[in-house]
Amino acid sequence: MLKIGGSILTDRSQPLAARSEEIKRVAEEVAAAPQNLILVHGAGSFGHIPAKRYGLPESFNPKGLRETHASVASLNALVVEALAEAGANPMPMHPFSCLVLRDGRISSFALGPLGMMLENGILPVLHGDVAMDITRRAGIVSGDQLVHYLARSIKAEMVAVGTNVDGIMLQGKAISEIGKSDLPALEGEVGESSEVDVTGGMRGKLMELLQLAEAGIGSTIFNASREGQIKRALRGEAVGTRVRA
Repeated sequence: MLKIGGSILTDRSQPLAARSEEIKRVAEEVAAAPQNLILVHGAGSFGHIPAKRYGLPESFNPKGLRETHASVASLNALVVEALAEAGANPMPMHPFSCLVLRDGRISSFALGPLGMMLENGILPVLHGDVAMDITRRAGIVSGDQLVHYLARSIKAEMVAVGTNVDGIMLQGKAISEIGKSDLPALEGEVGESSEVDVTGGMRGKLMELLQLAEAGIGSTIFNASREGQIKRALRGEAVGTRVRA
């Protein structure tokens, strides 16, 4: 599984601000990757800004749900198109249409189509999205929660999470490895995103990956804005910070 953060694909300080050259570069690196890959990308400015505008997920707002979903789906279309042009066989998979939340966490997920895509050489491309919620009526499912849920469901052999920093930073440098026992030493170092983010920033990302590690699946947080790093991460090379199982 590979997750590419919205901060790589978009300018999160501006609404609907796609970074076309970065999307193309990421697509080319992903297209050169092995088969049986699932790609998840963040919503960036296409999701966080409209969600914030409509008070999601705290407020139930059908117009906000519709506009936020339409916005993130448009970014997904750009990513899928770029992947196709790079030689991959991508298909979009919109979380709003295939999963249900309970109190903000994924409760059920229709995984049948995803499995069939993988069996037939198709690259599923998912993204952060709004979703219906059994207890809250509606909510937001982050790309990081999707990675956690899907990696556990399919027992992923490799999980890589690309951000715009070199990994988990301590005193200005990326640490090579982290586990749950290391959290007290990092208190105050791993914080929220400095940009508009309704999903928890780096802290939320790390919490999802530590839960995944408890299920025996390690992962890597790396800098996907550096050319070639996606290829290296997908080959299993030591890049960024390893979240140990």
